[in-house]
Amino acid sequence: MKQMCFILFVRKKKAVHKTGTTDDKRLQSTLKRVGVNTIPAIEEVNIFKDDLVIQFVNPKVQASIAANTWVVSGSPQTKKLQDVLPGIINQLGPDNMEHLKRIAEEMQKQVAAAGATAQAKEENDDDVPELVPGENFEEVAQETKA
Repeated sequence: MKQMCFILFVRKKKAVHKTGTTDDKRLQSTLKRVGVNTIPAIEEVNIFKDDLVIQFVNPKVQASIAANTWVVSGSPQTKKLQDVLPGIINQLGPDNMEHLKRIAEEMQKQVAAAGATAQAKEENDDDVPELVPGENFEEVAQETKA
């Protein structure tokens, strides 16, 4: 009597993860064609957008003044303007402080206008009739018009 024995070998193919090196190479060749130069010793870059700040810490910064092109490479962090503002106020010069004051005044005006709009909406709600369960909206509207 013969005994049968099966041995099954499964060979796993190593997955080769493609990185974005081809895109990176294209980008680098395009930047080289544009003529960007690396700007050393930049500790922080803040990009302000609405009430958010996109912050890069120790980024690689490249620029081409002739092509009006700036490249900021690194890991971005999105933060609220209120969180970043205290840390950057001491970095601003007198011209920027005036600009910052104008921005703060505009934000206060927007908040006040939003509050007035909300209050006006609440006042206009008085014209809308209250519906009672079992009543029809059209009937109530006809009664208020009469």
